[in-house]
Amino acid sequence: MTDFQSVHGAAPTGVWAAPGRVNLIGEHTDYNDGFVLPIALPHAAKAAVRLRTDGLLRLWSEQGDGQVTELEVEGLAPGSVEGWAKYPAGVVWALREAGYLVGGADFWFDSDVPGGAGLSSSAALECVVATAYRDLYDLPLGNADLAQLAQYAENAFVGVPCGVMDQMASMCCSEGNALVLDTRDLTQRQVPLDLAARGLRLLVIDTRVKHDLADGAYAELRAGCEKAAELLGLAALRDLAPEDLADALDRLPDELAPLVAHVVTEDARVEQAVALLDAGEFAGLGPVLTAGHASLRDDYRVSCPETDLAVSAAVEAGALGARMTGGGFGGSVIALVGEQELAAVEAAVRAAFEAAGYAEPRTFTAVPSAGARRLS
Repeated sequence: MTDFQSVHGAAPTGVWAAPGRVNLIGEHTDYNDGFVLPIALPHAAKAAVRLRTDGLLRLWSEQGDGQVTELEVEGLAPGSVEGWAKYPAGVVWALREAGYLVGGADFWFDSDVPGGAGLSSSAALECVVATAYRDLYDLPLGNADLAQLAQYAENAFVGVPCGVMDQMASMCCSEGNALVLDTRDLTQRQVPLDLAARGLRLLVIDTRVKHDLADGAYAELRAGCEKAAELLGLAALRDLAPEDLADALDRLPDELAPLVAHVVTEDARVEQAVALLDAGEFAGLGPVLTAGHASLRDDYRVSCPETDLAVSAAVEAGALGARMTGGGFGGSVIALVGEQELAAVEAAVRAAFEAAGYAEPRTFTAVPSAGARRLS
């Protein structure tokens, strides 16, 4: 490992962290003003930081190419930065766009959030920068404010029209809890989620199929949802009640109807999942997860053979339920598994991947962890 001082020539002012996330349920609902239910992962992006007075932003990452990316803060603009550096640079740009005349800094990053796995490695990177700048510049911004600025950076600077869930999860989740979030008004509530106390585990299966949400597919899905809402005379698909869904589908073009079906039923699944957690019926989450995957696969069509196989192999081996998590087109699957069945489920998924000729998946168990914070 290369330390901060060897890269930047002096000691850092402090060290911050912001986690990746797993979304239990509520996929592609956030940009439709809907509901989501994420937890923060123990995996996080860490940043050692020291402010500069010369207007330079100098970025170095343990996961990078060994080179320092040097940028002028005043010259930051959408399209001006390539590669991984556009995520932290975009946050500095967004802060300045919001009227906070922050300057440059030296950054040293290290992240164990798997990239391209649908676990929000980019949001973790954005949020650790936002949190460090808030502390170092004493900015009057709450966690939700920083999440919205980080989302704006990804939308306007990076060019990915994501919703706000990933950034809100990274900023606002808390240890031991799932975050119930209304993405319309950012109303949030922490719900206790101690799976181990009930003999359960949340298994994350990284299929190692990389996705790139900037490739246009995500933007097309969002545009389709917005078009459908417009045709239905709604502010957002969140406003379509489940009892009105069948009639609405009859009024929509064939290419838009499945998107609407997913969003409306997924919002209902979030509400169902929250009710189960509130009642302490954690095992009941299993069928909700599996139903969510079927909807992502058949209606939203963002699954792929590897994620479908991981879900089916896990369920057949005894998982209570499983689904793809994240934006789709690869990434990770989560499976709710009894502690006694965990080893068998992991083995079954690995065997299924080997038989299909796929790369060996990476697996780990996830526990609800802390959101963005200063470490030292």
